Amino acid sequence: MDDDTNWYGQDAATFGDRVAAAREQTGMSQKELARRLGIRVNTLRGWEDDLSEPRANRLSMMAGLLNVSMMWLINGQGEGLDNPNVDSGVTDFARDVLTELREMRTDMLARAEQIARLEKRLRVALQEAKDV
Repeated sequence: MDDDTNWYGQDAATFGDRVAAAREQTGMSQKELARRLGIRVNTLRGWEDDLSEPRANRLSMMAGLLNVSMMWLINGQGEGLDNPNVDSGVTDFARDVLTELREMRTDMLARAEQIARLEKRLRVALQEAKDV
């Protein structure tokens, strides 16, 4: 895998991925972080699963508790975690598989965005046809 790969950048990781990675780096469980944020575990789980996002005040608190910047949580830029050390004990085969999986994930995210844009265009077209 390239050393230049940003494991936590927008093209490689989601908001939830970054929250989970930063939480794990601090050694906190979901239950502990949720308690410190004053939220339910299910709420935190929803953030980590990318089902919802926190409001600005919780995002700010979470960034402080996880010792990362708010921007890093949002888009992977700024003060955050270093790339994981995948070289320790990982075979060339496993490294190649990890690289291919990351490339596939990036492509899938781009395709999902393309699908959403097409769906929106179709809804607009159907609404216009209905209004005529």
